[in-house]
Amino acid sequence: MRTSRRTLSVAAGLVLVALASVGYVLPPAFDPPALQVDQAFRSIPAQSAAETRPVVQQGTYRQEEISLPAEGQRLEGTVRIPVTPGRHPAMVFVSGSGNGSRTEFTPQAEFMARAGVVTLAFDKRTVGYNFRDRDFGLLADDALRMVEYLRTRPDVDPARTGIWGVSEGGWVVPIAAAKSNAVGFVVLVSSSNVSPLREVAWALNEQLLRLRAPIGARDLLTRAMGAVGFNFLRYDAMPALSRIKQPVLAFYGTNDPSIPFVESTQALTQAMRKAGNDQYTIRFMGDGDHAMRVSGGPFTHGYLETLTNWVTGLPGTARPAVHMAGATPVQRFEASDVPKAPWYAGGTMLGLTICLTAVGYVAGPVAAMVVRLRGRGQSRSETNAVLWPPIRRRLRRMAWTGLGLLASVVAFITLLVLFAVNQAGAWPAVLAGWLVVRVLAVLMLIQEVTAVAAVVAALREGMLPGRGQHVAIAGVLGGTGLLLVVAAYYGLFSFPW
Repeated sequence: MRTSRRTLSVAAGLVLVALASVGYVLPPAFDPPALQVDQAFRSIPAQSAAETRPVVQQGTYRQEEISLPAEGQRLEGTVRIPVTPGRHPAMVFVSGSGNGSRTEFTPQAEFMARAGVVTLAFDKRTVGYNFRDRDFGLLADDALRMVEYLRTRPDVDPARTGIWGVSEGGWVVPIAAAKSNAVGFVVLVSSSNVSPLREVAWALNEQLLRLRAPIGARDLLTRAMGAVGFNFLRYDAMPALSRIKQPVLAFYGTNDPSIPFVESTQALTQAMRKAGNDQYTIRFMGDGDHAMRVSGGPFTHGYLETLTNWVTGLPGTARPAVHMAGATPVQRFEASDVPKAPWYAGGTMLGLTICLTAVGYVAGPVAAMVVRLRGRGQSRSETNAVLWPPIRRRLRRMAWTGLGLLASVVAFITLLVLFAVNQAGAWPAVLAGWLVVRVLAVLMLIQEVTAVAAVVAALREGMLPGRGQHVAIAGVLGGTGLLLVVAAYYGLFSFPW
């Protein structure tokens, strides 16, 4: 007795509704509200002409390569020294996330060296730093070693030796400054001042809006982020920021898609008040991106001049006429924290579920093959010989669909990461990728329902599965069932689309 298509359609619809409800009912939910505009950001004065005045540069500078011992390895760096005699202000560059090659600072280091500032750029450590483990305190110690080295040089003014940090360096530099009075000043570029997880979630939401991605794509990624167990993602920057006593210069680009610059500024000013530090300068650079460049090209107008004039003018420039100046920043949404996933949706359980699904998919075809091989020399019931092959084909298609769904989700997340860097013309590909993921999820659901109905019908018609057939049926149906629940939790069946 075969199940009618109408019955199968109703059953598939009910299962779809149940799975869609899972995405709505189970935590964590992520829906950042609109940011309430602070009055202080409505009327920011323009920068003064003195801050952006042209910088007089020498034609040449000297360059030295250095190698300093650090914890677990040696750090290689490049020092650029002005040709003018005497002691000069000095600055160490601290990189953002990633490999952190010193070559990325070459344009800024050369500009400042020609303007009378000794600069030191060094390669980030490779021991004790990777994608999962990031010890900001260890990186701060590396920066302090560079500061201490510069302070020993006869061409450096020890009282005016500071640290410059960009992006992830904005969590590193405050630790170093709070730890040692050897740091004479601090420069923060695109420093988020909120937890890494809040920063990533905010950037993700902004980038998906620019890519016109469906809301479900955001839910998929934020729930995946909630399951990640990297401790550094919930790092609190405020304790270190609140202990900075040195002069601070902070830059934010108004076109930066990577950090919540308004809330980052609010966090910085709050920390300065708590530290009793009135020596801070915050400048918003028009059209500036995360690296203070215009769409990845030249530096935004006035950035290099403001930086150099501030450093060379210390200590006189430490107390500005106005703390905040420059272009008007506009941040649409709050940098909401991503709730930590419950135990049943954590990284360990997710990995276990995928492993069990993979085992079921592998066990199914292997068991089916064993059944076929054994059947060649054994008598098999006529009923089994007729009813089993169609079921075997269904199970094989289900396994391929499940594996295809896993691969498509990984590919889709990779696509979003790549297009987050260069978003030109990317939104059709994002929508197409999301469509593929959703279609495969629905196809897998339909295959599960129809396969269960086919097995039940075959049993009613007299099929007596052997041990291998039981393994094949339980492995594929059970693995697909687990995958359906995971897909439901990550919103692949939720509405609206």
